[in-house]
Amino acid sequence: MRAIEINPFAPRSRMPILETSRLVLRPWQDSDRVPFAAVNADAQVRKYYYPSLLAAGETNELIDEANEQFAKEGFGFLAVERKADGALIGGAGLSRPGPEVPGDFPLEIGWILGRAYWRQGYATEISRHCLYFAWQELRADCVIGYTSAINTPSRRAMEKIGMIHVDGGDFDDITVPPGNILRPHVLYRIDRPKQEIHE
Repeated sequence: MRAIEINPFAPRSRMPILETSRLVLRPWQDSDRVPFAAVNADAQVRKYYYPSLLAAGETNELIDEANEQFAKEGFGFLAVERKADGALIGGAGLSRPGPEVPGDFPLEIGWILGRAYWRQGYATEISRHCLYFAWQELRADCVIGYTSAINTPSRRAMEKIGMIHVDGGDFDDITVPPGNILRPHVLYRIDRPKQEIHE
């Protein structure tokens, strides 16, 4: 698999603020720190994550790292804001897979939303626009997603946007301790469409 090559100074690799009918995907702001910390402190939201809960300082580190990646590469895991009221509902976006993911893949897609914003189609809405950006702007050949094997809701969400479970692609996440039920992970992918792409 050929890794994507991105020139951070090229106009095509500058991730714009993406907008859907209901949402805005944008860089993180200081005003996002408290509400996003609340998302990461919710045991139900992070039921399938390891570590299960994040302290406020850990959330701040995630935000700072995400903004650094966005500034450097023009894409990243960004804040998701609801247009209707300006509420931060969570985070989503594209990033480079970490060393825990086997294989040579260019991009991964991910999202996390506050519990109050579940079951409203937000994850599907914003992730489809992220995929459109991956195809049109980053010229990616494929995008992957992964989650713990027992995370049925996330698996269904990936399947809803057209991602397919990779046969033989399951792996143990080395960032999760051996014996933990969250260690076994499943790998999903979606390839660049061959036909004309419409947003």
